[in-house]
Amino acid sequence: MSPSADNAASQWLEQLAVMRAAIADLKLPATNGDANKYNPANDIDLDDDNFSSGSPIDDIWDLISEDEEEFSDESVSPNRAIDNDSSSVVANVGSQEWLARSCRTVAQSGSGLDVASLQDHITAVLSSDTSDDELQMMLADVVGFDHLDLVTEIIAHRKQLLKQPVQSSSRLLTKAERAARLRQVDIEHKTTTLGAAQNRSGEQYPHVYRTHEAGNTLSSSGKAYTLPSGSERKEHETYEEYSIPATKVGVLGRQQKLVEVDDMDGLCKRTFRGYKALNRMQSLVYPVAYQTSENMLICAPTGAGKTDAAMLTILNAVAKNIQPSPVEHPDATEFVVRTDDFKIVYVAPMKALAAEITDKLGKRLAWLKIQVRELTGDMQLTKAEIVQTQIIVTTPEKWDVVTRKSTGDTELVQKVRLLIIDEVHMLHDERGAVLESLVARTERQVESTQSLIRIVGLSATLPNYVDVADFLKVNRMAGMFYFDQSFRPVPLEQHFLGVKGKPGSKASRDNTDRTAFEKVKEQLQQGHQTMVFVHSRKDTVKTARMLLEMAQEEGLNDLFDPTGHENYSNAMRDVKQSKGREIRELVAKGIGTHHAGMPRSDRNLVERLFGEGVLQVLCCTATLAWGVNLPAAAVVIKGTQLYSAEAGKFVDLGILDVLQIFGRAGRPQFQDTGIGMIITTQDKLQHYLTAVTQQQPIESQFSRKMVDNLNAEIALGTVTSVPEGITWLGYSYLFVRMRRNPMAYGIDWSEIQNDPNLVQRRRELIVKAARTLQQSQMIIFNETTEELRAKDVGRIASQYYVLQTSIEIFNTMMRPRATEADVLKMIAMSGEFDNIQSREAEEKELMRLKEEAAPCDIDGGIGTQQGKTNVLLQSYISKANLEDFTLVSDTAYVAQNAARICRALFMIALNRRWGYQCLVLLSMCKSIEKRVWPYEHPFRQFDLPQAVLRNLDEKGSSGSIESLRDMESAEIGSLVHNQRMGSTISKLLDNFPTLTVEAEIAPLNRDVLRVKLFVTPDFRWNDRHHGKSESYWIWVENGETSEIYHHEFFILSRRKLYDDHELNFTIPLSDPLPSQIYVRAISDRWLGAETVTPVSFQHLIRPDTESVYTDLLNLQPLPIKALKNPLLEEIYGQRFDFFNPMQTQLFHCMYHTSANVLLGSPTGSGKTVAAELAMWWAFREKPGSKVVYIAPMKALVRERVQDWQKRLTRQMGLKLVELTGDNTPDTRTIRDADIIVTTPEKWDGISRSWQTRSYVQQVSLVIIDEIHLLGGDRGPILEIIVSRMNYIASQKKGSVRLVGMSTACANAMDLGNWLGVKEGLFNFRHSVRPVPLEIFIDGFPQQRGFCPLMQSMNRPTFLAIKSHSPDKPVIVFVASRRQTRLTARDLINLCGMEDNPRRFVRMSEEDLALNLSRVKDEALREALSFGIGLHHAGLVESDRQLAEELFANNKIQILVATSTLAWGVNLPAHLVVVKGTQYFDAKIEGYKDMDLTDVLQMLGRAGRPQFDTSGIARIFTQESKKAFYKHFLHTGFPVESSLHNVLDNHLGAEVSAETISTKQDALDYLTWTFFFRRLHKNPSYYGLEISAEENNTTVAQQAANDYMIEMVDKSLGELAESQCLTLHSNGDVDPTPLGKIMSYYYLAHKTIRMLSQQAKPTATFADVLNWMSRATEYDELPVRHNEDLINVELSANLPFKAEDFGLPMWDPHVKAFLLLQAYFDRVELPISDYVGDQNSVLDQAIRIIQASIDVLTEMGHLPSCLMMITLLQCVKSARWPEDGPLAIFPGVDVDKEKARQGKPGNLVEATTLPRGEMGAVLRNLGLPEPSHARVFKALAQLPQLKVGLADVNALGLTVTLARPNPAQNREQHIFAPKYPKPQTEGYFVIVSDVGTGEIMGLKRVSWPSGDKNKGGIGNLSRLPSTKASIKLPSSAVERKVRVLVVSDCYIGMEWRVDDVEVPAPPRVVDDGLKKLSKGT
Repeated sequence: MSPSADNAASQWLEQLAVMRAAIADLKLPATNGDANKYNPANDIDLDDDNFSSGSPIDDIWDLISEDEEEFSDESVSPNRAIDNDSSSVVANVGSQEWLARSCRTVAQSGSGLDVASLQDHITAVLSSDTSDDELQMMLADVVGFDHLDLVTEIIAHRKQLLKQPVQSSSRLLTKAERAARLRQVDIEHKTTTLGAAQNRSGEQYPHVYRTHEAGNTLSSSGKAYTLPSGSERKEHETYEEYSIPATKVGVLGRQQKLVEVDDMDGLCKRTFRGYKALNRMQSLVYPVAYQTSENMLICAPTGAGKTDAAMLTILNAVAKNIQPSPVEHPDATEFVVRTDDFKIVYVAPMKALAAEITDKLGKRLAWLKIQVRELTGDMQLTKAEIVQTQIIVTTPEKWDVVTRKSTGDTELVQKVRLLIIDEVHMLHDERGAVLESLVARTERQVESTQSLIRIVGLSATLPNYVDVADFLKVNRMAGMFYFDQSFRPVPLEQHFLGVKGKPGSKASRDNTDRTAFEKVKEQLQQGHQTMVFVHSRKDTVKTARMLLEMAQEEGLNDLFDPTGHENYSNAMRDVKQSKGREIRELVAKGIGTHHAGMPRSDRNLVERLFGEGVLQVLCCTATLAWGVNLPAAAVVIKGTQLYSAEAGKFVDLGILDVLQIFGRAGRPQFQDTGIGMIITTQDKLQHYLTAVTQQQPIESQFSRKMVDNLNAEIALGTVTSVPEGITWLGYSYLFVRMRRNPMAYGIDWSEIQNDPNLVQRRRELIVKAARTLQQSQMIIFNETTEELRAKDVGRIASQYYVLQTSIEIFNTMMRPRATEADVLKMIAMSGEFDNIQSREAEEKELMRLKEEAAPCDIDGGIGTQQGKTNVLLQSYISKANLEDFTLVSDTAYVAQNAARICRALFMIALNRRWGYQCLVLLSMCKSIEKRVWPYEHPFRQFDLPQAVLRNLDEKGSSGSIESLRDMESAEIGSLVHNQRMGSTISKLLDNFPTLTVEAEIAPLNRDVLRVKLFVTPDFRWNDRHHGKSESYWIWVENGETSEIYHHEFFILSRRKLYDDHELNFTIPLSDPLPSQIYVRAISDRWLGAETVTPVSFQHLIRPDTESVYTDLLNLQPLPIKALKNPLLEEIYGQRFDFFNPMQTQLFHCMYHTSANVLLGSPTGSGKTVAAELAMWWAFREKPGSKVVYIAPMKALVRERVQDWQKRLTRQMGLKLVELTGDNTPDTRTIRDADIIVTTPEKWDGISRSWQTRSYVQQVSLVIIDEIHLLGGDRGPILEIIVSRMNYIASQKKGSVRLVGMSTACANAMDLGNWLGVKEGLFNFRHSVRPVPLEIFIDGFPQQRGFCPLMQSMNRPTFLAIKSHSPDKPVIVFVASRRQTRLTARDLINLCGMEDNPRRFVRMSEEDLALNLSRVKDEALREALSFGIGLHHAGLVESDRQLAEELFANNKIQILVATSTLAWGVNLPAHLVVVKGTQYFDAKIEGYKDMDLTDVLQMLGRAGRPQFDTSGIARIFTQESKKAFYKHFLHTGFPVESSLHNVLDNHLGAEVSAETISTKQDALDYLTWTFFFRRLHKNPSYYGLEISAEENNTTVAQQAANDYMIEMVDKSLGELAESQCLTLHSNGDVDPTPLGKIMSYYYLAHKTIRMLSQQAKPTATFADVLNWMSRATEYDELPVRHNEDLINVELSANLPFKAEDFGLPMWDPHVKAFLLLQAYFDRVELPISDYVGDQNSVLDQAIRIIQASIDVLTEMGHLPSCLMMITLLQCVKSARWPEDGPLAIFPGVDVDKEKARQGKPGNLVEATTLPRGEMGAVLRNLGLPEPSHARVFKALAQLPQLKVGLADVNALGLTVTLARPNPAQNREQHIFAPKYPKPQTEGYFVIVSDVGTGEIMGLKRVSWPSGDKNKGGIGNLSRLPSTKASIKLPSSAVERKVRVLVVSDCYIGMEWRVDDVEVPAPPRVVDDGLKKLSKGT
């Protein structure tokens, strides 16, 4: 380029710079599209503030950034070539701009030419007349061969390019032309761009209301300055003043009108009662706030009425949860609010403000009965209160604490529908970081749970409101509202005064005072009330005095004089009550002071007096502006320097504070303008002037608090890796500002240019914070995988809000043996107290406090921050009196934080298992909370007279709680020298909440000890002291090292005070054993309420763990040919060709020998096939014998039956029968069966009477599956069966082969010996699985509740699925039905955050829709649509099967199931997650650990033999249980017996069967049991005390024998008490009829005892129902969480009230009582769980009732017996006895039937009534004709009977029954459509004495089941008949008897034969004579 061209260009650039400055001065608003949505179509229109996303620049001159205030000049350097999006280039290909852009690309790639010359060159070449081909070569030379595409495009657009004027200078122009060209371009350029910008700066966003843009602004360089018009500047000798006049109050726009309250709907009308219309601002906001759910940001000046705008959003949320809906019924005025469905959270920046808001909202919404409560540091809420509250007003910190608990309050957090954040501009402040983390957390929650939480931000006017709107996720076009100053109700006149003099010098201070006085004087002379704001508490009084003094000097005393005011005298009366000296003195002179250090009462008094106008001047601190809505005509800010404790120096008053204070100027009702003045030093004048008139953008403070906030998120589980952390930061305001104003955050342009979303920068921030946390041991940060995991210390810090810096200090300072003084020192050093500064003025008082009130010595004097903190904390505990106000407030701050920090320290110590330290810390916590020292008497916690307390303290140990409890009240009285107090103190002693703890220990093996604690409350409950519940820490520690082995938090609630409280856990045993352990129970709230129970290990004998394991041999797998049986080979050949290694090893033993076998191997290793081998042996070697397969659960029986019926029985021609509670075939079927599959109970019941049942004696093989369940609840039954089978074998000289199968167990030898196993012991390790299994055990921190703990596992479950099994099937096992739903819902929510929310669905949309249409259960349908199945016993069968089927066929990937699935259904998966190892047990009303066997069974489902090479199992449990699972999953659990707990019933059965007839027999019988074997091996477990030396000696033998004799004696004694046997003194035992009934019906002897005790001759229906419900069999009925509430509700709607039952509502018997009634009433049950429970109640019912009938017959009570039979009929018919005979038929209305008169009067009549008459009756009952057929069909099933008598004689009689109408079905099933199982028809024949009414005989009769050939029932044509002979008790006289035949299933069906005469027996003497006479 020629020099002249260069010259011109440089001139141009200078002009450009000037022009830019001018444009910037015009301060055009930054027009802001959405900052990050890159849209190429806008690019031509030059997207303004976001160069980062690569908007191409239109032409080389067009370099003007309109967002000058935040973009520096270098931001756009001419060499930024941007061609990152070809579509933007295409937009104007062929234009000169496009050419210029292309040249720039070429130039950058290094062609050696600069852009301009390149463009000139190309243009010159194009304008020559060469042909296109030549041109192509020339251009390729110019641009280089890399850019051939460009060449073809240039040629294609040759004409177009030539047509356009060339914009770059061509070499051919002269200098003049060039200058002209430049000028012309210059002019064009200025006009065009500015035009565009101008018209784009019209109203950009619909809801931004600003009166003027220009003016009122300041250039970026700060030189040019324009204040609003009318502003003036005055110079005074001591100060200079700028005054800015008040803006005009805005008026309504043309189209706008105010919203009249009368035009609103009923909801708003009544809430805004007393308003005529909303004001201007509210009317503009109303449509969005009330009629939509948009997120909103409302920026409006203080006093514009934002609270009411917030009220509109609250009403919008309420309207969605209200009946009738105001949207549909705008005129309704009465509403019912669904209070449980929503919560609204209002976050206010200060406690004072929160109190004001609570009050305001509470009053407004009281009419809707909506509860508004404050939740701040001062106002804690209980859980119950939180549940009742709909609107919670809280501070940011408090809400942060609540949402940080991943769980405790999630119920609360998940119900939040609206979050209102007041004063969002706090983001700029220290505390802004908290707001950021809150909003980020809420927004992530919205995205993850897909729940709508509306966020509404309210703030004062701020300049960068768009940023805040983006941060709150507000739609700029809908929810962003900005109102300028013209919306202030009272316009503000502002005065800025800069005082002359060197800042900080005396002259400057004096000038400030003088100026302040002058201004106050001016205002008072105009009659304006004035507030003077100062910046320290002391200064308020100083300034007040200064004003008074100056007024005196000038002789203006009457300025302040209040005496003329009408309320003055009242005021003076009130003031006299004030404690503050200054207040009394100043108020009298007409001036008030106000600051947070004053007592609340004084503050309220001053506020009131100022409000009334008694006081003219108020000197106050800034808290008044924030917290109290108290306006004044004028406000004066005196001085702008305030001391910041954080920084430890003076800092400038914040702009937000200034605005807030100015907001208090002007009272709408009195003045039309308010006056705000700020007095500062001259050097700061500009700062405040610019900041207030043209505020600075607010920046983020997040990075300072990043470490703690990150820790909170990690602890919460929402950030688990660095990428998640990066996403989380993306939600913060910090991120919004970093992109908008990178410079302020140290980000240079190149960085933001290369990484527009700042991913790298965010990563650095996260990694840096994570490293800091890791150094403090708060998290585990794996730098390679970038995984972040919380550690307990981090969780504790997050939960207790402790800073990372404090944790750092604690990590170095904590020691296991620290004293109280050390603890206090540690707390005082904590980072929370860094801002406590010691001031000189306080030293004297601190010294006094240290001497008088600080018992613990303090290192380092009181001058330091920690010294002062320490003194204050100790004097707080000592309740010392403080004089200095500032100390009072410091102390409050210290105490509040110290309590929290001390709790955190306690948790950390507990975590480290330091017993001694925990004691010290816990008592320290309580000291701080109760303000009592640990060494003082605990009764200081009650308010007793000081003298008494002093006496108690002096008495030392004789005054301790223990010794006081031993005294009489008179003794106590004399002890404290106050007789009257004696009785008070002894009452309090009763109320003092101590516990007694008894411990039982039982070793499980050498290394693990099981501990059972029985906790009994040792006090009387008193609501005043104890409230609803008391909590305790219970821990077990080593007696020598005080290491804690186990700890738990125990809550004792009033309701369960008298229940048995049992805690079960295991602790490790170490070598050497400590001599003893201590169990401590310490109250969490009461000092001194602690008990220690030593547990000695002297008698502890650790059993040897003799695990015998079989190694898997390396054998050649056997082919199925080895079976040598073609039929079997064919059967197995369909599944496999070779037996697996384990089966091969067992083959010979199982298939070819008769040896008993114990096979221990993991689930899924092929045990079933092994058992089948033994079965084939039995059928081969002992043809005609039976095989019994016993499985511990119905579900397993079902599975086995289905499997074998499908595979074996038909093919082999075998008969299989299933025997369970659900399925009881008749004897014949059992007799004919070859294989009996049954449950232990059922087989026990059958084999009890083995002598009479031949088929029990034919059994040759018993297979017991899952024999390791011996240790479980049902174990004793297994023991009895095995012992009995062995006994039977020994009796009948044949052998019974026993095969036991279990998982690998730790004491296989014992089990084997007991089963009589010799060579057949195979105990394989857990690793012998066809699919190897990896097990991970994850510990979770203890949560206060069960649901929170479960919920904290949901996210890890999801992550486990993602990492281990992203596409293979997964089963998640949970504890309860409710948990299946909750877990599935959370997994769905977590899917929602993924790219593919339906990642678990594996079928097409059509399939899915089809399957969903089959589902009945709502929760299942929702889950299935996301590919998650549910499986639990509460689902209907079809739903369960559908879920199984979809999962088995891989259509859904996840199944969430309860533990029943593990047992009953063989559905393997690749990954199994055991989510929680506890379940709710209603009996203890708490959570119990699952059996290890259950857990093993679940793990067995991991790994699918046909698909996987490995399976994975994750066990999620509490941290404390981790070691237990680790230990036992590896070694196997030792099986112990629990027979000794339930011996009674089993002995009773054997006595009834007459196997036991003496005590010695009973002892011999016990020697057959497993219990006997284990008693010798592990005596301590069974509570047998032998010292370790005596173990295995004859002494031990003797002790064991004595123990057994005592056991037998006790059991037989119990049975005798229940009248189930008779005990003779010589040790003989005889059976009794009641005992036989017990054994026959398989009932507990306690049930029989209860019946015989309760029975009375004439019982009502209520009585018999009541007796039946009390049966011991119902003890096991599950009562789940909160079911007591359902029971209360059920009871209210049923005839017999449960309240009269005499047991608490959560008792299983009450539930049985209610379920039976609900069944008779045929009411819909409230929840699906109750349906299953009702079935199990009915299941047991018939057994219990039949036994009861027998017992009552035994006692001879006829009426009661008949009533019991009626109950049996009701149970089968599902009706009440008085419902009327036809009520049992379908379609009959019960109420009409009850009211009906006439025939039929009972069912017997109904069966004989002619069809026509019956039809008429049905029509009268309102049954339509078509449904009559159903009734007649049912009627035909009912029996008609002919009753006859035969053979009546003195000894007995025979009753004959015939049924004239034939049975409708072969099985003789009755018509009982509601009863869950089919029942056969039967009758009771009862013979009673007419005279006495006693029962003489009762017999049960049913129709004989004849064989087909004999023409029994099989032959339907023959009419059934039967007879019953009844023996009568002997009697010497003739009698009249009545014979009753009663149906056992149809209500009121009975036939009677009255007055049968029974002759007297013939006399023997006569007989002889007759014989003689006959003979003669």
